Amino acid sequence: MIISYTGIELPEGKVKYEDSILNELAEKDKPKKISPMFFEFIKEDFPNSFAIVVPESNLLDLLILDMEKIETRLTRTADKKEIKLLQKCMDFLEKEVPLCDVQFDDSEKEILNGLMPFSLKPTVQLMGNEDINTIIQLAMEKADYMFFYTSHPKETHAWFVPKGTDIVTCAGKIHSDLARGFIKGDVVSYQDYLHHHSFNECKAKGVAKTVEKNYIVQPDEIIEIRFNV
Repeated sequence: MIISYTGIELPEGKVKYEDSILNELAEKDKPKKISPMFFEFIKEDFPNSFAIVVPESNLLDLLILDMEKIETRLTRTADKKEIKLLQKCMDFLEKEVPLCDVQFDDSEKEILNGLMPFSLKPTVQLMGNEDINTIIQLAMEKADYMFFYTSHPKETHAWFVPKGTDIVTCAGKIHSDLARGFIKGDVVSYQDYLHHHSFNECKAKGVAKTVEKNYIVQPDEIIEIRFNV
């Protein structure tokens, strides 16, 4: 996942997320393999990023790029609805409000997705003293993303998905066969998992629950998938 930045000095390239939960799970299960999440920091690669980070003092540098896009579009459209939306965007940008912090309805979002203003991406304003791990956490929170985990003696793995993701989609993140042959899922909070010997013990003692395909996976849950292909 790409985090784009401007107005700040950050190391370009991939960075391993220092995940305390993953570390605790690995300490417990002693897996042969540990699979953390890596994020890639790329300067000013706004279109391909899932979040943008910028110092609060440099926010206007980003917003001006959107103003220029909107001004250009206003000279090329005669659609009254689009013009009204673009003027709404311009009003917020001039007040130094990134578009990710503005409420838009579905039809407005559809128009904006075609224009792709940069600040419509989750935009984090930094105070200037945050470390890399904190910046990643802020980007995750702004973008409304989360981790879920799988953990056993073979591998402990962190998986990165948007909040509100159902368990079948999470299963497909692990392997397409798990989503295609999904029967049921078993989930447990990582706190409960850490206090029991194994996932089977969590199920036996009732701290894990069996869920159907429409279940929304919660942040930091450990999951197992029952499937048949």
